[in-house]
Amino acid sequence: MKLIFHGHNEQYAVEQSLLALFPQERPVYTPAEPGENQADITLFPGETYASAVTELIYNGQSARGTARVKLSAAPDDYERERLRQRAVKLSFFKAARAITGQTPAWGALTGIRPGKMAARMLEEGKSPAQTSRILRDTYFVSPARRQLCLETAQAGLKAAKELQPQDISLYIGIPFCPTRCAYCSFVSNSVEKSFHLVEPYLESLFQEIASAGQMVKELGLRIKSFYMGGGTPTTLTSDQMNRLLTALENHFDLDHCAEFTIEAGRPDTITAEKMAVLRRHGTTRVSVNPQTMEDHVLRAIGRQHTGADIERAMEIVGRAGFPHVNMDLIAGLPEDTPEGFRRSLDKCLTLGADNITIHTLSLKKGSRIMLEGSRIPTAEEVGQMLDYANPTLRAAHFVPYYLYRQKYMSGSFENVGWCISGGEGLYNIYIMEELHTILSLGAGGSTKMVSRGGERIERAFNLKYPLEYIQRPEKIAANQALFRAFYAAEGK
Repeated sequence: MKLIFHGHNEQYAVEQSLLALFPQERPVYTPAEPGENQADITLFPGETYASAVTELIYNGQSARGTARVKLSAAPDDYERERLRQRAVKLSFFKAARAITGQTPAWGALTGIRPGKMAARMLEEGKSPAQTSRILRDTYFVSPARRQLCLETAQAGLKAAKELQPQDISLYIGIPFCPTRCAYCSFVSNSVEKSFHLVEPYLESLFQEIASAGQMVKELGLRIKSFYMGGGTPTTLTSDQMNRLLTALENHFDLDHCAEFTIEAGRPDTITAEKMAVLRRHGTTRVSVNPQTMEDHVLRAIGRQHTGADIERAMEIVGRAGFPHVNMDLIAGLPEDTPEGFRRSLDKCLTLGADNITIHTLSLKKGSRIMLEGSRIPTAEEVGQMLDYANPTLRAAHFVPYYLYRQKYMSGSFENVGWCISGGEGLYNIYIMEELHTILSLGAGGSTKMVSRGGERIERAFNLKYPLEYIQRPEKIAANQALFRAFYAAEGK
């Protein structure tokens, strides 16, 4: 669809609305010919109000959408810009809704963190009922999503109250997996092809851990939560994992760490010996990520194990005695059906996890699904999967505690973390709600530095691939210099 802007350049906001309401379309920024699918979006700025008008033509139909926001009460330029962006998005949404006759579950909301908007309104003194009405009347959010938004916002506000100014979280990435899943676009290497890189990768990681630990100590920061992800961390042998966690303990003060999480991920990497190593080093939470319990779907996504293997892995995890266990499922995987997804969720509810994360498949460009054109469930089918998950998890006494969205998600839905009350994964809340700094170590690591008031966020990225991470330690030094400079500015 041709997008023509006047008085603004809100590409991101409009593109996300376009993908939600016209998923088969892609934005084009060349002049439109008469009769072509196009959206002409004009922003009329003013001192008191800003208005936006969208004139939309799609498959011979035309519609007009308008929106107006009040600028005079905005406290700063950032808020005024956010309000102008809202007007642009709403005008496009209203025109598109008039043509399609469809209202997405998240209405006009396009951001990846919808809970942040609800949290901001609650912090301003609005009641949950008032916040829900704004989500309904201004943004056309469905009842079920409004409830998710409010509950996860409240969980985020509760977690924020328990943080101290010097608290940060620590992430370590292990970019190796037994095999690469068809839906994956993360930086991860099949151990079958890159086994020779594991040991040199660990040696480089040990060096980064040592220098980062010294930096954190000198800056007077403390670790509130720790998370090791990937890839699949349990691809490491028990000896390698023991050496890694020992290095972590030697260089970081973990006395204030409230949560110590490691992704056990793939059941074909889980052994009693490895789980004993994790427990010995104080791991409080592991994540076993079946994604589905359906054998034919596991084969379709490139997994080399079965649903029965997942059950056996959960037995091993259960015997190890971790305080908290998470399981991940993905709605919308190739070859899956609403009935198959229901069977997977029902089975997971019998396996002892106190956290269950329901993801929606994100159709990422670098994944094999997109490259091979695999058959995937329709948005309507994905909606049926999620519509089953919500009441089923609630009936099993699970509550939602964190929420986020991604680009190119099937049906423009969401990912939600559910837990038995008291089993919230703090790291997930911290990173999704951007409550404090996340220091990331390892290849592909993305450090997010958050100022104490949350007004300023800066990022530093490690090199993506294990080999270049090994070969270029100067990049780690540069990132740590940025980290030190950020906190030096904080101390002024």
